[in-house]
Amino acid sequence: MFTQFKNIDTAFSHIRRFSIFLIIACVFLSGFAIWRSFMLVDRASARIYILANGKALEAFAAERKDNVGVELRDHVKMFHHYFFTMDPDEKVITTNIGLALNLADESAKKEYDNLRERGYFNNLISANISQKISVDSTFLDLNVYPYYFKCFATQKLIRSSSTVMRRLVTQGFLRDVTRSDNNPHGFLIQQWETLENPDSKGEVRP
Repeated sequence: MFTQFKNIDTAFSHIRRFSIFLIIACVFLSGFAIWRSFMLVDRASARIYILANGKALEAFAAERKDNVGVELRDHVKMFHHYFFTMDPDEKVITTNIGLALNLADESAKKEYDNLRERGYFNNLISANISQKISVDSTFLDLNVYPYYFKCFATQKLIRSSSTVMRRLVTQGFLRDVTRSDNNPHGFLIQQWETLENPDSKGEVRP
């Protein structure tokens, strides 16, 4: 009889150990399944499909910090494009300057006011001069905030009789602001100033 009780106790001990092992295995398997499901959901949510010309193009979502350099350079490029791209039309000049001022603080507004007081824009219109700009490169320092930048560009003044090329170098800082339709990158240029731009402070001569 005692032998039977011992065998029963041993059987219960084996069943208890097996049950504990089975529970641990189930918990581990469930945890792995949940973790794997979250990974698959995150990977799926990172895929974005854009419809263009009737075709679905796949894009990938990313954290802003992964693309901050690209966004900063494009913000600087677009600001300079709007500020320096002009045609001999007051409405075009006003529209482009308005778009540029959405991307910068009062330092850009001050530069615009200075150029206007010197008659720069009136001379563009009266001489039928178109002004274009091409950003060659932009240096960024992402180790400090606000982010410092120096922009190197080529300015082109197109007259009816000739075309004048100017070197343009500007610098400033960029800080984060809320994204909007007027400021899609969510940055604001501050302390902006022109370092090099020969003849830019003088009159525009046809």
